[in-house]
Amino acid sequence: MALKQTDFQFENQSAFYRGKVRDVYHFDDKMAIVVSDRISAFDHILPRAIPYKGQVLNGVACHFLENTRHIVPNWLEGSPHPNVMVGHACKPIKLEMVVRAYLAGHAWRTYKSGLRSLCGVSLPEGLKESDKLPSPIITPATKAEQGHDEDISAEEILAKEIVSKKQWETLCHYSLALFEHGTASAKERGLILVDTKYEFGLLDGEIILIDEIHTPDSSRYYILEGYAERQAKGEKQKQLSKEFVREWLMENGFQGLEGQKMPLMDDDFVDHVTGRYIELYEKLLGKTFVKKPYEHLEDEIKRAIKDSF
Repeated sequence: MALKQTDFQFENQSAFYRGKVRDVYHFDDKMAIVVSDRISAFDHILPRAIPYKGQVLNGVACHFLENTRHIVPNWLEGSPHPNVMVGHACKPIKLEMVVRAYLAGHAWRTYKSGLRSLCGVSLPEGLKESDKLPSPIITPATKAEQGHDEDISAEEILAKEIVSKKQWETLCHYSLALFEHGTASAKERGLILVDTKYEFGLLDGEIILIDEIHTPDSSRYYILEGYAERQAKGEKQKQLSKEFVREWLMENGFQGLEGQKMPLMDDDFVDHVTGRYIELYEKLLGKTFVKKPYEHLEDEIKRAIKDSF
């Protein structure tokens, strides 16, 4: 079983939005987010949901949102259910603030193609996959309503007036400070925070952190032990992130491009993905993941939201 989507109607509900993974219920200036078990890659939702993935994401996100309030204010007010977050409704800033400390994923694929600039940021020659960058870089992307998010440079962001110069500087400051905190937290748990993304919004004119942070969906983690040895030998890094799902899709001929057919995950691979998500939860938070049974789950979620507003 898995929680693929919810379709609730509440008396005081003002709007509803379904994202790639989240179902968002608006109540005027507040909102409830149901974190489903849907999984997306290359900006496409995969046909099969991953059991307990939503509970993992919600648990990790709530943990880090609570533990980074001293760095930046955020939208979260509480989590009345393992699949639910409630908090302030904000005006989203149409940017993803992607911070990278290692050459991996999209950055590596861009570098491997021969380019030495990503989002206006120059990359040094002579790097190989998973090498550490001289210092963390910010490679933002536009936040698309539908379809692919697109890389964008700081110069383009300011030229298009997506945010003001002062706002951009604040976004960069917050993003790098959050990344530093996430890096330290990961290291304590024997992990390397390779790259991640942050999203921000405006609440009464103030920039605050929204969405989720440092989860397996928004972040890439390597296993710290043996990292240097694997790099020296040119071996693939051991990682705990959603990247292995992307790699599986690419191996099966899918990268989100027109005309490509989405492969279907079999039961064994779905179970494997669930296991990887739970492994990262336990590794990151240092505690055992407790599965919330699926029996009556939707009724419990609906009741939790109703009681919150």
